[in-house]
Amino acid sequence: MGLEAGEVFVHRNIANLVPNTDLNVMSVINYAVRHLRVKHIVVCGHYQCGGVKAALSPSDLGLLNPWLRNIRDVYRLHERELDGIQDETARYKRLIELNVVESCRNIIKTAAVQQSFHERQFPVVHGWIFDMETGLLRDLEIDFEETLRDIKKIYNLAPA
Repeated sequence: MGLEAGEVFVHRNIANLVPNTDLNVMSVINYAVRHLRVKHIVVCGHYQCGGVKAALSPSDLGLLNPWLRNIRDVYRLHERELDGIQDETARYKRLIELNVVESCRNIIKTAAVQQSFHERQFPVVHGWIFDMETGLLRDLEIDFEETLRDIKKIYNLAPA
């Protein structure tokens, strides 16, 4: 990446989820934004994601159930679009993409990100997908400012 130590701050979760109830990931975002003043946050998913595949299975997966519920909720939010995709592999890939988009939205909903953007015009949140078959990285082109405007009606946590 051509970067020095400390220039990349990484947090990993199963299925690249960023649920607001995960105090670990929320702490990482808060620290990165408020203390390290990161300018970019990237949620990078990948095709062939086992977590998303597991969430598509309508079965009891024990301790994973609460975690996978986040992905199942993404499916519920986009059910009409996903159910309209006949090809099972294409539907699975699209759910992986939508899962990254929703994780990006969850980051944008945080007070740390909103307040920092209000004060400094950063960080900007990006959603990417890594295709392990081709080695290509795909930018989902999250429009940060449009998403921020869309969520502010309910999630406005920046100072007035």
